[in-house]
Amino acid sequence: MLTLTIEKKWFDMILSGEKTEEYRELKRYYDSRFRNAAMLKNQEYQASVSEFRNLAATVDQDIGTVKFRNGYAPDAPYFLADCKLTVGEGKTEWGAVPGTEYYILKMKNVRSK
Repeated sequence: MLTLTIEKKWFDMILSGEKTEEYRELKRYYDSRFRNAAMLKNQEYQASVSEFRNLAATVDQDIGTVKFRNGYAPDAPYFLADCKLTVGEGKTEWGAVPGTEYYILKMKNVRSK
């Protein structure tokens, strides 16, 4: 299961249902992590790391359940969410910089622990 850290403000907004997307920069670090999550969800998935970002920009990729943690401590609060991944511009009220493209994690079935 993919685990990502998230700031408290966004963590709380997602749990309240106000925010339904989380953003990550378009970097090779995330190219690799999101591609691996997509491959675990769909064993027939065969895009290379270098192809993955372009593919995610055209087709929402199901990456399964993601664990979002607020901090790095072993007992940090977290929630789980079923996510689809795409590439695009995010909403400024949810932390995106205008005119910047991101990986967008679209969340459904958010459950706190």
